[in-house]
Amino acid sequence: MNDLDATACPASTPLIGRDRDLAFIRSFLGSSAVQGAALLLSGEAGVGKTAVLDAVARDAAHHGIRVLRAAGVQFEADISYAGLNQLLVPLFDDFGILDTVHRDALRVAVGIGGGPPPDRLLTSTAALLLLRLLSVRQPLLVVVDDLPWLDRATTAVLGFVARRLVGSRIGFLAASRDGSESFFESSGLTEYRLEPLDDASSAELLALAHPSVSPAVRRRIAAEARGNPLALVELPTALSAEQRSTLAAVPGVLPLSERLQAMFASRVAGLPDRSRELLLIAALDGTGDLACVEAAASGRACVDDLAPAERERLVTVSADNRRLSFRHPLIGSAAVELATAVERRRAHRALSDVLRDQLERRAWHLGEAATGPDEAVAALLEKAAHRRLRRGDALGAVTALTRAAGLSTTAPEESRRLAEAAYIGVDSGGELEDASRLLAGSRRVHPSGQESLHAAAASAFLLLNRDGDIDTAYRLLVGAIESGQHGFSASDDGLVEALHLLVLLCWYGGDPKLWQPLLAYVDRLTPEPTELLWVITRTFGDPARTGPGALSRLAELISTVSDDPTRVVRVGTAAVFPDRLGDFRWATRRLVEQGRAGTAPVRRHLGALMHLGLDYFHLGRWEDATQLAAEGLTLCEEHDYRFYTWYFQYIQAVMAGVQGDGERSAELTEEIVRWATPRGAHGARFFACHARALAAVGSGDFETAYQHASTLSPPGTIAPFVPIAMWGAMEMVEAAIRTGRSEEAAAHAAAMRESAMARLSPRLELLVLACEALTTPGDAAFELFERALALPGPERWPFDAARVRLFHGERLRRLRMSTEAREQLAQALEAFQRLGAKPWAARAAAELRASGQASPNAARPGPVVLTAQEMQIATLAATGLTNKQIAERLFLSHRTIGTHLYQIYPKLGITSRAALRDALSGLDADTAGRS
Repeated sequence: MNDLDATACPASTPLIGRDRDLAFIRSFLGSSAVQGAALLLSGEAGVGKTAVLDAVARDAAHHGIRVLRAAGVQFEADISYAGLNQLLVPLFDDFGILDTVHRDALRVAVGIGGGPPPDRLLTSTAALLLLRLLSVRQPLLVVVDDLPWLDRATTAVLGFVARRLVGSRIGFLAASRDGSESFFESSGLTEYRLEPLDDASSAELLALAHPSVSPAVRRRIAAEARGNPLALVELPTALSAEQRSTLAAVPGVLPLSERLQAMFASRVAGLPDRSRELLLIAALDGTGDLACVEAAASGRACVDDLAPAERERLVTVSADNRRLSFRHPLIGSAAVELATAVERRRAHRALSDVLRDQLERRAWHLGEAATGPDEAVAALLEKAAHRRLRRGDALGAVTALTRAAGLSTTAPEESRRLAEAAYIGVDSGGELEDASRLLAGSRRVHPSGQESLHAAAASAFLLLNRDGDIDTAYRLLVGAIESGQHGFSASDDGLVEALHLLVLLCWYGGDPKLWQPLLAYVDRLTPEPTELLWVITRTFGDPARTGPGALSRLAELISTVSDDPTRVVRVGTAAVFPDRLGDFRWATRRLVEQGRAGTAPVRRHLGALMHLGLDYFHLGRWEDATQLAAEGLTLCEEHDYRFYTWYFQYIQAVMAGVQGDGERSAELTEEIVRWATPRGAHGARFFACHARALAAVGSGDFETAYQHASTLSPPGTIAPFVPIAMWGAMEMVEAAIRTGRSEEAAAHAAAMRESAMARLSPRLELLVLACEALTTPGDAAFELFERALALPGPERWPFDAARVRLFHGERLRRLRMSTEAREQLAQALEAFQRLGAKPWAARAAAELRASGQASPNAARPGPVVLTAQEMQIATLAATGLTNKQIAERLFLSHRTIGTHLYQIYPKLGITSRAALRDALSGLDADTAGRS
């Protein structure tokens, strides 16, 4: 029987995951048209050998090579030369080119001539001569599939031919299954093993062959198939429609399609009953623990009964650790498939008895052994689901809850469990379509499914992700909370989960009024709010006012963060604005790695990427932050998490802005605003404002920076419940000063000082002191700058610290304190250059030159000499800044800037501003700085 084409697609479609294999085979056989070559292809059953042979044959025919094919057939294996007959049928009319002896021998061998059976050597020589003579006219490729099933006479001829191709224009390619006995003598011939598909190719093939199957089920199938293309294509066909869409639990051991049964079950069926029972128990147990298998089979079979299965190469038993392993997972599936329903239930019950101290495994086996609704087992499965969720196994929790729903004795309980499964699916699992189906199933079962808080939270989340409609999602969830029968009990999981989602909805909405009901709900929780929920409302909602009061409790949460992905991300949410992400960076990084390995829920993976990206930005690890943002966007696209793309676009926009790519930053922020505004996602719009303000400050467009900063937070106040306003406060103060709005700058600096910002983190205290210094006249400003830079470890935030040093150096230079100014400016320049903050590096270099010191990057003297101030003005003008913008940056009048430019043009030999950039490109900055 031929293996299934690995793609199950039309012949013109390229094979999935076989590019490297095909490249090797084609390269090896490519010389066959010149000098002859033979290659033997091997691999496990179903791995796609036939598909590869077909692809090579098509390619050869396309290049003008004549292809001759034969395939082993079981019922012809006893017919001498049956395979040779297949191979040479297209050449019957060409037998006349042989001499009489060889022609007659070949005709008799393949059954078209009469006479006594020819000598084997004569037949082999005749076949070789025929192929060689024909290859003179046109190159030949002989392709043989299922080599072990060919008759013995044919394999002898083919072995003879394959060893005598050197110097001919003949290629030989044959395939055989691993472990198959064959009469073909392969010694001396090149062999190539076709390996199973890798994970990415397996996922691609499954998605192509079965696009309607739930992604979660596809991942389960991929794990069982272990890269076997036949299994990947066939396994979904044995599942019911409900199982393929996760409305019903997928069996612990996947059922086999008819085609897979024919391939795997036949090998199990011939075993003794006791061997089959042990294989059945081992397959249903799934751990390979031989002690557990023996205990479950006690009285009916023992380990010695595995010997026949070992001899048939179906299993391996490790003596050192008492483990049983199936050669391929589908052998276990075959053992289950061959058992009767009574035998399967008996095995599950036996395993549940053995596993009494293991709740999750016992619950699963009891569920599989049940013959009808059983509330006790359903409750046990629900408890197991919650344990799995705490461990980060969201998909396992959904599966257990779905099975629990199927065993529920009442419609309301079934509906409730399906609704909770739907919520876990959207909140953690990353399978939005599956969650949608579960939610619809909950509502069909009983109206209470629409009223539960889990259902409301799932609906709100799905609505949020599909349409981004913050207002509708918020009203839906608030309505469900207010009408729920929970009594505001802090032990009600559905209520607590709904409140956590409401926190995010309030934050997305960016409107202080949205927070009032939430805060009231949290205060009403009895006997008291859960610690994490209470801390988040203080440090994530309006941290500039309420954050410090929760810091000690946040520290305790951080110290006990554990491995629970949901808890890691939620503690991260509480830690973002107090700048405490670094205190448990190890946990966030580990969650990212687990997400990449597919062992963490998708949404938690996204949350960890967001937090780590923000953390790395403040740490100055900009390349890492950029990579994490790109990874997050890819993940959003793959799992259809449309709502979350703006987080990563914000990180990209900030990175583009600080590195001088204003155009890219503007594109990204425009995309965020265009998406957020009609959906009421003002929280996302505020983040875009911050990125825009920062990019505008970097480019020297302080008027634009001021407008964006004012949108983020009006001058003179730190906008309530808009925590990103703290991050944009320094942009507001600097832009206000540069545009002559000194009163607004002072008012904003005072608001920063009066807020709780400085008590939240040393980084925010650095910003507060720097802004106070910027708005303070005289020597008092220097003291504030020094206090800011004397805070513990300011270099932990290299970009913020470098900006403060730049401010300090600018102030020192303007007061002609050149030595002190150079020290601050040189440190700022070094940090900006190391970070790649090009606009700020250019500004620091210009200030350093203006202080009378050439920047470290200065070149050798050139013929054109500009003063330090002229060089500074010319450089800024070459970037496209207007005279007014340059004046704002350098604290000069725009008329003075114009006068300087008219003096600069003749020195550079130009007549207009448009020629500045080219003229400066060859100018020696060091010479200009020393003039």
